[in-house]
Amino acid sequence: MSLETFIRRMPKVELHVHLEGSIQPETLLLLAERNNVELPYKTVEGLRQWYKFTNFSHFVEIYLAISACIRTPEDIEFIAREFLRGQAAQRIAHSEVTFTPYTHYAANSRIPFEDQLAALSRARQWASSELGVSVGWVLDIARSVRPLEHGLTVADWAISGMEHGVVALGLGGIEAGHPPELFEDAFSRARAAGLPAVPHAGETVGPESIRGALRSSQATRIGHGVRCLDDPELVAELRDRQIPLEVCPTSNVCLGVAPSLDEHPLPRLIDEGLYVTINSDDPPMFNTTLTDEYLRAAQMLECGADEIEEFAINAVRASLLPGATRAAMERQFHAEFAQLRAELSV
Repeated sequence: MSLETFIRRMPKVELHVHLEGSIQPETLLLLAERNNVELPYKTVEGLRQWYKFTNFSHFVEIYLAISACIRTPEDIEFIAREFLRGQAAQRIAHSEVTFTPYTHYAANSRIPFEDQLAALSRARQWASSELGVSVGWVLDIARSVRPLEHGLTVADWAISGMEHGVVALGLGGIEAGHPPELFEDAFSRARAAGLPAVPHAGETVGPESIRGALRSSQATRIGHGVRCLDDPELVAELRDRQIPLEVCPTSNVCLGVAPSLDEHPLPRLIDEGLYVTINSDDPPMFNTTLTDEYLRAAQMLECGADEIEEFAINAVRASLLPGATRAAMERQFHAEFAQLRAELSV
């Protein structure tokens, strides 16, 4: 049997995926109709064509339009359920999902955070009981938010959600002009409460962004991080500390971080001994899935089942699940991989 079959059937964990950026065209059309929001296209096919990535400004346009269609807590629960159903279909046992709560609080709908969290919690409980998959929420600060005190608000929200599925404080949005140091106080407050940091860094801005994230947030993982290769000393630090990188190959190509998949830095990251996990970022916007990202990684690396299994186990170990739960999942993954190898002879 083929490696493709192995990848499609294997268990997975995803650590870098945005809830709002995972809304499929079909779901967006339903939300727009429900909330009387005008979209550029009124059919699923039209929206699917509109989704196709062209440039970053187009990407932002779509992201803002998606966010504008989310008007109620019920909408949040709906998109979370749809997302988790799709994860389960890919055999993704656990996801750590970025969600930007301030966007939905500051928008016209002004959904109170308590209602947002309750909606996410309902979806999380449903996915556990009905689909057998787990999810942790990463509440992220939008880098461009002003005044900066809004970052402290998000940190407080994240802390308040720690008993309800919130597993980390993140930092997303446009890197240029918005260094992580601006939000050091927010991350310090979260860290004092025992909440880890998983900021985006080193995607469109170079090593200084990653160094800033390490200093100001004491990051547990780095979202993207591929630009670390521009600085050998930083590479050595990340390797020595084995800080996981949440690598999203197709996203990197679409956003111009890498000119093509053939020229993506993934092989170099591996050769440097860095801790790499594979992720999808905003899957429908980049016409991908986590399964597709694994397939593309296998092609880029010209590797086999051993290396693919290592990526999957890396993701389990880098997850923010409780220690005993994480260890149990790793044992389960090893058992499932052994069974797949026996069945598929890979």
